[in-house]
Amino acid sequence: MAITREARIGLTCAFSVLFIWAGFILVSRFSAKGLLTSWDMAALRYGGAFLAALPIAARHGWPRLPVRQMAGIVATAALGFPLLAFAGFQFAPASHGGVMLPGMLPLQTALLLWLVLGQRWTRDRAASLALVVAGVVLLARDTFGAYPGAWRGDLLLFGGSLSWAVYTLLVRRWRIPALTATLAIALYAAPVYLPVWLLLLPSRVHAAPVGEVLFQLVYQGGLAVVLAGFLFTRALMALGPMALTAITAVVPAVVALAAWPLLGEALGAQGLVGVGLVTAAMLLGVVQARGAAESAKGHR
Repeated sequence: MAITREARIGLTCAFSVLFIWAGFILVSRFSAKGLLTSWDMAALRYGGAFLAALPIAARHGWPRLPVRQMAGIVATAALGFPLLAFAGFQFAPASHGGVMLPGMLPLQTALLLWLVLGQRWTRDRAASLALVVAGVVLLARDTFGAYPGAWRGDLLLFGGSLSWAVYTLLVRRWRIPALTATLAIALYAAPVYLPVWLLLLPSRVHAAPVGEVLFQLVYQGGLAVVLAGFLFTRALMALGPMALTAITAVVPAVVALAAWPLLGEALGAQGLVGVGLVTAAMLLGVVQARGAAESAKGHR
């Protein structure tokens, strides 16, 4: 069957998100080992996103949404996700970020669908959950000695992923266009956060190398927020959450393998198996969901 133009657009956006997300995790963990605080990282993200989004807003217009929808987007995707993620990388290695951020996203989405909409879990979905839990346990056992405080980072990263899962359901339910959602995240977080950061939060941005500050400003703001935010939401609308998850399912494996040579964060046999189990569980869950959807269509 021929792939439609909309599907091609969705696939291109989804694979681009995959590499930007993997880069976000690696870059964030690298910076956590340096001079910048997690509060500094958030400030550079918001400042860079605001600057990158201004010319887009000048061309396409300022994002206009009902107050409730705007608040939901800002609280989850703009503030909740990055603040918790940056704090988590202060304690947990990049491989944990790969598992706890994109790796937990399908599980958390399924939990929210069950709690909010009452969608019950099938036996196959429960099996996928068991694989995720087993993978997380193996990853924790493998890195416990080298990163004794990683569990604190894992909890923070889990909270960041949950924030993004809520955003995913909200933007899908409200049918918010990709550009509108992206501009809302980029333009409304900076005025809320930056004054608090300047007046109250600890900072070492003045001591960091200028090159690192500029790099984080561009990558965290321009790429990870504006570009990746638009691509993710566009792929979500074109492919749906299940197909999008199938592609982002390989992020944990990409991050774990890349963190070894780039960050010196080696994984043992248990850790590699754990990352593999989480990736397999995500792919299995997507295949099951797609099969169920096709079966439902066949009975219509």
